[in-house]
Amino acid sequence: MALLRSYVSGSWHTAADEGVPLHDAATGEEVARISSAGVDFGAALEYGRRVGGPALRELTFHQRAALLKALASHLREHREELYALSARTGATLGDSKFDIDGGIGVLFSYGSKGKRELPNDTVYVEGNVEPLSRGGTFVAQHIATPLRGVAVQINAFNFPVWGPLEKFAPAFLAGVPSLVKPASSTAYLTARVVELIVGSGILPEGSLQFVAGSVGDLLDHVTAQDLVSFTGSASTAQKLRTHPAIVRHAVRFNAEADSLNCSILGPDAVKGTTEFDLFVKQLTTEMTVKAGQKCTAIRRAFVPAELLDDVAEAASARLAKVTVGHPASEGVRMGALASLEQREEVRRSLKALLDAGSVVFGDPETVEVVDADAERGAFISPVLLKADPERTEPHEVEAFGPVSTLMPYTSTEQVVDFAARGGGSLAGSVVSADREFVREVVLGAAPFHGRLLVLDAEDAKESTGHGSPMPQLVHGGPGRAGGGEEMGGIRGVLHHMQRTAVQGSPAVLSAVTGRWVTGAPRTEGDVHPFRKSLAELRIGDSVVAGPRVVSQEDVDHFAEFTGDTFYAHTDPEAAAANPLFGGIVAHGYLVVSFAAGLFVSPEPGPVLANYGLENLRFLTPVKVGDSLTVTLTAKQITPRIDQEYGEVRWDADVTNAEGESVAKYDVLTLVSKEQP
Repeated sequence: MALLRSYVSGSWHTAADEGVPLHDAATGEEVARISSAGVDFGAALEYGRRVGGPALRELTFHQRAALLKALASHLREHREELYALSARTGATLGDSKFDIDGGIGVLFSYGSKGKRELPNDTVYVEGNVEPLSRGGTFVAQHIATPLRGVAVQINAFNFPVWGPLEKFAPAFLAGVPSLVKPASSTAYLTARVVELIVGSGILPEGSLQFVAGSVGDLLDHVTAQDLVSFTGSASTAQKLRTHPAIVRHAVRFNAEADSLNCSILGPDAVKGTTEFDLFVKQLTTEMTVKAGQKCTAIRRAFVPAELLDDVAEAASARLAKVTVGHPASEGVRMGALASLEQREEVRRSLKALLDAGSVVFGDPETVEVVDADAERGAFISPVLLKADPERTEPHEVEAFGPVSTLMPYTSTEQVVDFAARGGGSLAGSVVSADREFVREVVLGAAPFHGRLLVLDAEDAKESTGHGSPMPQLVHGGPGRAGGGEEMGGIRGVLHHMQRTAVQGSPAVLSAVTGRWVTGAPRTEGDVHPFRKSLAELRIGDSVVAGPRVVSQEDVDHFAEFTGDTFYAHTDPEAAAANPLFGGIVAHGYLVVSFAAGLFVSPEPGPVLANYGLENLRFLTPVKVGDSLTVTLTAKQITPRIDQEYGEVRWDADVTNAEGESVAKYDVLTLVSKEQP
């Protein structure tokens, strides 16, 4: 059988030994062999730092985002091949889509978020400028820059495609190269994905490396600029977290570990309600998708004591309809566990759980299967248990398979306490239409969970379900669940970057960040900034326009024309009594409209459209007779790599005759890259 190759230091590496056999989860047949013997892990990390890192850092966030989208499109063309190979891991077609399409979807999502939420630049500016002096000549700004190391990603067996890609995507977008090490039992699927990625030539060399087999002395070579992300057992996470090199260098370590996730049925969701049916369907689905081998699956199901028998009966009826067998066979709804070793581990955990309860449905030792040998393949029956929630076992033992435990509760306070006894979870869910109950449970359980789903009749049709991590949301949890956070949109990107506070003058901050900062030099030339294309426009280009006097007629006309007859603009006596105004004041939006009329250059030119305002604040009331002047300054320039135009953010500062700012805001425009 084929010996899986590693891709390190720019080339494919085949181990010199025979490797360890990997088996088809459903048939027991040998699929491949795996070994990392001979891999120079120190050289691989140094290659990533020396070759991959610089290549990525030369690209802007938008360029990296575009590559992620291109990679996602490339992998999508090979889905059928990957589905077929995924079946050998014990996954049904639905399971395979969950893994493979989910992983590809993460690439698409980060590609979109990178373009939409990050600048077309190599530096990320975080938060507002912090004034550090009265005169405004000493200020500070937080920036984030890519770490100069490698993101070492050690993944679990249950999601051989989604797992690596959900770690890779935010690291790549941040500008940090990855070294991927999958769990051995399903590594042949990850290896094929990496072959497709490397063969595509889409990614810069060195941005992705792959190790098939053990990690050897890999962690001995990590530095303070590297990162380590791990998905697996809490015991292994603890060993890795305390590795001498990780401790010595304070290496950023992210763990997603054991998680005894719970689902809570509300007292209102009695038999016959939509929420009751949703709870039962979600519970049985979470038990059987990927044969329950999901870190987010429901392990503990809490139901009102008076509904325990109803839920047990309904769930058993649904589980009885689940056909177990070869994942490629028609009608099979649940395939095999990833390996025979995993089946034995689940059976050992079940024995511990049975000390605290009893079986409601299923048999841990026997199962009828379709088109397969129940013993040669890693098959097991879905097993639903019933237990006393005061016992410790249901809150401490995780059977990582199609296993869940029903437990009763008698009050909201009690079920919140039970949920917390899991010691920290990745995901939890509350199924109820009672908003007050939901509020109490969510606020009580939130400190112990990374994500909470509230499921009811209103959101059920569009809900992604209890166990579906989303690229936009944090994937991680406190305590037992590892304490780490993966993904979470741009949060996941920033995990791979160093946040630095830069202190200096406004001019220095403008130079460092590529954004104009209040107090930095402005350039007022003979050419109006709106007459300049992106190729000609520079940060700090400005126009000062005005003054314009605000008359009573202006205020009256605006009130009548718009229908905004708020008393501060129309009733002199009431306006005079207002402690903020002391008399008639101009509408804030009248001020903004006058400002636009002052700074606009109306003839056709490079400016294509104004598409919004941000951060608008009215600072000083404008009275009748006040004169307005506006200063407009090019603040940020963001070319779009796939369009003939880009975005320009302008700083608008409207002042009165005394020089006081009456309004401040950002104007957003689309501007051609070249003169039309």
